[in-house]
Amino acid sequence: MTPRQRHHLLDRFGAAGSLACAAHCALLPLLIAALPSLGIAVWLGDGLEFGFVVFASLLGLFSLAWGYRRHRALRALGLLLPGLAVLWLGVLYAPLHESVVPHAVAMTLGGTLVGVGHLVNLRLNHSHVHDASCAH
Repeated sequence: MTPRQRHHLLDRFGAAGSLACAAHCALLPLLIAALPSLGIAVWLGDGLEFGFVVFASLLGLFSLAWGYRRHRALRALGLLLPGLAVLWLGVLYAPLHESVVPHAVAMTLGGTLVGVGHLVNLRLNHSHVHDASCAH
């Protein structure tokens, strides 16, 4: 597998994971009512959520920084960084973290921005043309 193929795989993985996180956060308020009968309390725990935000942050920053070195466009980072800020705010800011619906909205928005940032990075990497102005 070439470095370019690995990078595309990382972006696809990051996009899928971030968008899955956004869906998880959007459905969270609905699942809370059904939680006792579904037995899925582990999926709603703070530790899993914090771990996922750490993982999404590291994967997103690595993947998009790698992409930026290639295409030199800030659009993907312009989506990723606000998305990560919203995710971290949702995890660390107690009043937001303890309010079910605002927390779900913040995490859904953050996860969606991170996922779209990965998709934009993929598109920028596919449309990159090597010419005399390339930095690599």
